[in-house]
Amino acid sequence: MTEPILRLENVRKTFPGVIANDQVYLDIRVGEIHALLGENGAGKSTLMNCLYGVYRPDGGKIFWKGKEVDIYQARDAIALGIGMVHQHFKLVPPLTVTENVVLGLPSKREPFLDVKTLDKEIGEIAKRYGFDIDPTAQIWQLPVGVQQRVEILKALYRKAELLILDEPTAVLTPQEVEELFSVLKNLTKMGLSIIFITHKLEEVMAVCDRVTVLRLGKVIDTVNTSDTSTRELAKMMVGREVFMTVNKPELVPGEVVLKLNAVSALDNRGLKAVNDISLEVRRNEILGIAGVDGNGQTELAEVVTGLRPATGGKVEILGKEATNRSPLEIMEMGVAYIPPDRQHTGLLMDFSITENLIGKSYYEEPISKKGVFQKDAVNTFTEKAIKDYDVRTPGPELKAKSLSGGNQQKVVLARELSSNPDLLVAAQPVRGLDVGATEYVHDRMVEARSKGAAILLISTELEEILSLSDRIAVMFEGKIMGILPGKNADIHEIGAMMAGVHQTESGTVVREAEKPL
Repeated sequence: MTEPILRLENVRKTFPGVIANDQVYLDIRVGEIHALLGENGAGKSTLMNCLYGVYRPDGGKIFWKGKEVDIYQARDAIALGIGMVHQHFKLVPPLTVTENVVLGLPSKREPFLDVKTLDKEIGEIAKRYGFDIDPTAQIWQLPVGVQQRVEILKALYRKAELLILDEPTAVLTPQEVEELFSVLKNLTKMGLSIIFITHKLEEVMAVCDRVTVLRLGKVIDTVNTSDTSTRELAKMMVGREVFMTVNKPELVPGEVVLKLNAVSALDNRGLKAVNDISLEVRRNEILGIAGVDGNGQTELAEVVTGLRPATGGKVEILGKEATNRSPLEIMEMGVAYIPPDRQHTGLLMDFSITENLIGKSYYEEPISKKGVFQKDAVNTFTEKAIKDYDVRTPGPELKAKSLSGGNQQKVVLARELSSNPDLLVAAQPVRGLDVGATEYVHDRMVEARSKGAAILLISTELEEILSLSDRIAVMFEGKIMGILPGKNADIHEIGAMMAGVHQTESGTVVREAEKPL
């Protein structure tokens, strides 16, 4: 066997009170896609940050092409031929593709920049690797999937031989994910090696050659994807058997909790995002909203929860008018909300776990009496929530930003579900979560359904919609294309509606854009 391009031996990295990487061994072969798999907080990103020079490891050795190397900063890694594409892109939106690619590099004509020559050079590199990218386009004009290719192009321009991709599919649509996989396979045919950091088992099986599983900072095993299964990988990740299907008891839907009648709303640009939507959600029911991200789902959730005004139509909660009520009024009508971005809209990251947990009830008894916090009641509530929702933390005063993604989501769940809401609006509730945390969140949502909650589930993960929903509504360009029973739903029919395709009674297929006005 030839010498691996990269080998890590006994790498160790600690933070106060936490061993992030514990004697990690990893080898990467030339021309392979190697998955680094693990739960949130397993040490994947920390290990790669040690390799890329963001952190200095406390112990162990790094070998590059058989030679031991020291990597003190990102510049050292880049000089060796290591490139990293972060989950949150490091691009400057007003600059062009070319300007972003060469940013930070010396010009051949200092202090001037020969933009035309660089445009041509970068265009040729993009073409060589099969990237359809206009070098003169500004970053803000490009779809997210193309922006990601610009990040990869930056690394290739710096002559990277090993690419580290940190959760590369987290912000992509299903179509963009397929395109990315095609790009990665093409790159490995040209001799590049790729480390693919993820917690999505299906992606590992679809695109990776080998996989190394981390748990609690330690390597559990490295296996060929051809010799394993998603079930085995999940067990290695979590340390126990993980049930890949949701156990959802049959329930008879009860009274109507949420009713929308011809509701419309605008997005942040002033364009129509929710277009004449009518639907109902009943007690003991999960109505799943399927669709590619950006088709009005987030705006719909915000209209229901009072965070965005409706420009038309009517919202009713348990028969009471709720159109354009304030978020506080909506909350007091028995509505809970899991927002799509836990870090920006779900939690106050610099606040403690306790402060986040009482964020909805701080002014109510028993948490507060006559404007004075009741310390014992706060402590009792917090301890119970942390225990009931299995929030893994050294203490309730830890800041939310110090928790892993899965534990941050558990804090959101604990706050929203502890009040036993009549209506739960859950937008992308497992986005960015590993298989163990996903299983936990789904179980809690099914439990809320069994207690009588009506649940409006919004997700771009079709598998999640299919496994949880009693009924499925499909959104495209702000409209409901159709509502189907969740049981035995036809994935191809849903996929067609997600692409804007209707089927008429005569069997004729009509795209939304082709329908008569």
